[in-house]
Amino acid sequence: MAEIDLRQLTTMIAIAEEGTFSRAANRLGYTQSSVSQHIAALEKAVGGAVFDRPGGPRPVRITPLGAVVLEQGRALLSKAEALGHAVDRFKAGDGRIDVGTLQSVSNAILPTVLRRLRDEQPNCDIRLSEAEPDAAQIGELDLLFYDGLLSDTTESVLLMEDPYLAVALPDNLPAGPVPARLLDGKAMVAWPATCDQPRLEQSLANAGAQPHIVFRSAGNETILSMVRAGMGLAVLPWLTIHHVICRSCGAIHGPEGWPDLQVHHLAPTPTRKIYLHSPPGRSAQSPLLARTIEIAVEVARDLAQQAPART
Repeated sequence: MAEIDLRQLTTMIAIAEEGTFSRAANRLGYTQSSVSQHIAALEKAVGGAVFDRPGGPRPVRITPLGAVVLEQGRALLSKAEALGHAVDRFKAGDGRIDVGTLQSVSNAILPTVLRRLRDEQPNCDIRLSEAEPDAAQIGELDLLFYDGLLSDTTESVLLMEDPYLAVALPDNLPAGPVPARLLDGKAMVAWPATCDQPRLEQSLANAGAQPHIVFRSAGNETILSMVRAGMGLAVLPWLTIHHVICRSCGAIHGPEGWPDLQVHHLAPTPTRKIYLHSPPGRSAQSPLLARTIEIAVEVARDLAQQAPART
């Protein structure tokens, strides 16, 4: 069976449908001798005749063995055609990718990336998972958004630098850009000490500020709620809050009955770097993966142009 060629099955089907070797040859664009060679090779592989040949102008007849080969041959050719279509779709950008993400990317970058991908490839299969903040690994993922570098073997693309902003109740901080040293000793609500948070706190310390952290939470809305409740100020990346900052006044409006929050630039401005990681060589193997990276770079570039300038 390993010696059977798909062309031999195609030739057999054409003969069965046309009735003669000559008409099958015309249909397929082969010489009649090539058709005869295909059938001879097929009969050798299956160990018996697949056609009775009465000779002359009379049509050939399928043998009982030939009927079995014909039935299974049609199924094989159908699967081969499906395989060809699947390969074509993959090369055109279809397929599956597994993406790891983090909260702020899921809010700001990823939705636009996904919408554009699905517009281009409606049948693509995208699986999402949230990265473990304290031990991010590429693992079995095809892509991982993360605010830091991973191992040296991972291919990484710097998407953008995301500035940190101070968020506080009105009159808690002076208007305009705030010197980072003024945060020294102030109560602060912060992220857990994972991802880029330790580097942020070290940056504040280098600027002469060691805030008193009174509560840690991985939920951005929770942090803003605690700031509104008077627990302390917060220092958050722009990506995590840009969608709730009022464009006209630069504040974050609170629910009815709660105060608005003021957003302040810090001087000097701490930033975190958002990277997109992938396994070595993987993007060259998957057109869908390569296109996802291209779109992510474009989306992040547009967002970076909207981000506040560093001071």
